Amino acid sequence: MMSPTAPATAVFLSAAAPSSTTRRRRGRLAAISASLSPSSSSEEPLLVRAARGEDGLPRPPAWMMRQAGRYMAEYQALAKRHPSFRERSEKTDLIVEITLQPWRAFAPDGVILFSDILTPLPAIGVPFDISDSKGPVIQSPVRSEEQVRQLVPIDLDKLNFVGESLRILRNEIDGKAALLGFVGAPWTIATYVVEGGMTNTYTNIKSMCHTAPNVLRGLLSHLAQAISDYIIYQVNSGAQCIQIFDSWGGQLPPHVWEQWSKPYIKQIVSRIKNECPHVPLVLYINGNGGLLERMKDTGVDVIGLDWTVDMADGRRRLGNGIGVQGNVDPAFLFSPLPVLTDEIHRVVKSAGPKGHILNLGHGVLQKTPEEAVAHFFDVTRSLRYDTLFQGSVAGELQAVA
Repeated sequence: MMSPTAPATAVFLSAAAPSSTTRRRRGRLAAISASLSPSSSSEEPLLVRAARGEDGLPRPPAWMMRQAGRYMAEYQALAKRHPSFRERSEKTDLIVEITLQPWRAFAPDGVILFSDILTPLPAIGVPFDISDSKGPVIQSPVRSEEQVRQLVPIDLDKLNFVGESLRILRNEIDGKAALLGFVGAPWTIATYVVEGGMTNTYTNIKSMCHTAPNVLRGLLSHLAQAISDYIIYQVNSGAQCIQIFDSWGGQLPPHVWEQWSKPYIKQIVSRIKNECPHVPLVLYINGNGGLLERMKDTGVDVIGLDWTVDMADGRRRLGNGIGVQGNVDPAFLFSPLPVLTDEIHRVVKSAGPKGHILNLGHGVLQKTPEEAVAHFFDVTRSLRYDTLFQGSVAGELQAVA
């Protein structure tokens, strides 16, 4: 395992020599970076400031969920040399290289750690494998009281590669962007642990709400404690903002999410706000149109909207007292570039000139043209709130009752 103080050049020894395309991108990043100055102690990255709801920012910051990964030719070449996803997401030099690929290519305002929401599971006593055909596979799903008792407190020493990667990345980015960490919410992690992997029906875990509620509560409580510890570890290692993915929370009816997911997210948020009050928290749920007001009550700083929610309606429902993130439909990245430009403008205008982080409404899709990703960030950098909202009065929106 590489030392967090290793020279940056050593980190990338496993990468092939840069192609001409990569060299052009790095030159492009250098040109962009020339207009960016490392954040001083009194001025934090734009994304962190937006997440805190600061007034007077010049434009919205932008990043993309899944911005590092399989749509990039550079990543595909690396994946051929390192075909194991577990290796790519659990080896420090590969994590750093993959995380920095979109940063070098597109200079987003947020750089999110390349990892997986299931990465911490072995550290609590739940081993898993990744199958090319089935995705994550847990050989012994946790469905009994005895199995819950066998879970252990999270062993952060087993996640040393995460801490090392974050420390290296924080140094590499050098204040020019925010470094994001992330975790899965207890309910979402529990779906894998109970079902034994991916599912389209969630029948085992949903039935446990009624047939074995004490077992499920014990599992969710254990996960909430472990995830809280993991967030604090990421923050102490350099993460400046944390996104909580309750990816499968939207599979629950709102009143069931209120009972079986929300309390455990609130438990995490309460602890992080107590121990790391300077770190903004973002909550994203896929299919969250029926949950927005309930999500706000978790205490997070920013609500991520998926692409099925109209941004103007989402802002109206949530009010201006909380940040919003999103929510360009990822499919717009396959559209003509002027169409993508118009959609970015529409979303930004709908979100308003405060507390907005521009993002997609879901992760970058496979085969997304890299030219479109570059255009997304170029357009964002060109935006200015004083021009977009010229002649308009952006009043404070109160959440609808």
